Amino acid sequence: MIFLPTIGALAWKVILVCNKHRPFSQKQAHPIAMNQELSFNIKRICFDENYQPSDSTRITTNFANLARGTSRQQNLRNTLRMIDNRFNDLAHWDNPTGDRYAVELEIISVEMGIEAAGSSNAFPLIEILKTGILDKKANKRIAGIAGNNFSSYVRDYDFSVLLPEYNANRAEFSTPADFGDLHGKLFQQFANSSAYKQCFDKPPVICISASTSKTYQRSGNQHPVLGVEYQQNELSSTDRYFAKMGLQVRFFLPPNGVAPLAFYFQGDLLADYSNLELIATISTMETFQRIYRPEIYNANSVAGKLYQPSLKNQDYSLTQIVYDREERGQLAIKQGQFAQEHFIKPYKNVLEKWAANFAF
Repeated sequence: MIFLPTIGALAWKVILVCNKHRPFSQKQAHPIAMNQELSFNIKRICFDENYQPSDSTRITTNFANLARGTSRQQNLRNTLRMIDNRFNDLAHWDNPTGDRYAVELEIISVEMGIEAAGSSNAFPLIEILKTGILDKKANKRIAGIAGNNFSSYVRDYDFSVLLPEYNANRAEFSTPADFGDLHGKLFQQFANSSAYKQCFDKPPVICISASTSKTYQRSGNQHPVLGVEYQQNELSSTDRYFAKMGLQVRFFLPPNGVAPLAFYFQGDLLADYSNLELIATISTMETFQRIYRPEIYNANSVAGKLYQPSLKNQDYSLTQIVYDREERGQLAIKQGQFAQEHFIKPYKNVLEKWAANFAF
């Protein structure tokens, strides 16, 4: 058990839990006193063709959405094959048959437990993918990067509940001054904890789609794995949100890709990670984006020197994978409302007090 900085008598602790599941109570929680504890619990589960989402998994998460319905196993099998093929395409050296490597994925679920008076609840705070690389030629496994496919109930609340309510009667769209503050501080507390560092060797890298509201210009900078760098004309609301998580952003169009990906990271993206680590992230997240946003990442033409992604693009190809994007958007609202009811409202005062005193 590792105790982190306290605010008054409120203590944060981090507990590693690999096989134990404590579901969050569906009942309305009661405000907690300042002598009660909040805890991070980490769980891991293999993501393969036999994966089935647990009751606590965010069903809007890409990998959970793929693992539902009658096509679930074929969906998963095809997705994993796409990831492996893309990895071997990028890691082509000493790989003449294009099948040297396989990507192994773990789902990392982070619960925040609030404990008091002999009882406890665990709120599903964050979910990410951790990549691993199987080198079949060398017969060894290589650790990858955590952070892929980042998802969060609190982020659902911020974007699907708080932001629409804030802009309901405004003539021009805007965000509250403290938008993303709580979420960012919770993420930083986890990512910089001793427990995170015990589980993962390097800081997380979150790779997502470029914003459809911004324009990107190709630069002269090119990386052998990440590809050609693009630069945006201004920060997006997502960029500012992730900045509060302690992350900066760069955009790269990988070799043989069609659109730039957004990479959010601490430190130095190009120097801190090996080529194989970066390839595992690219192959995983580009595959999910090809399924989720084929208009952009499975388009039939490559991004030009000046590029604005568009979901209205009609010149694209579909994958052979069943994915319900409309349902995913609807569920994000429901899960944001769940976070509001079971986390934000009942623990509002204690969370605000902790956030106000948050510092590393």
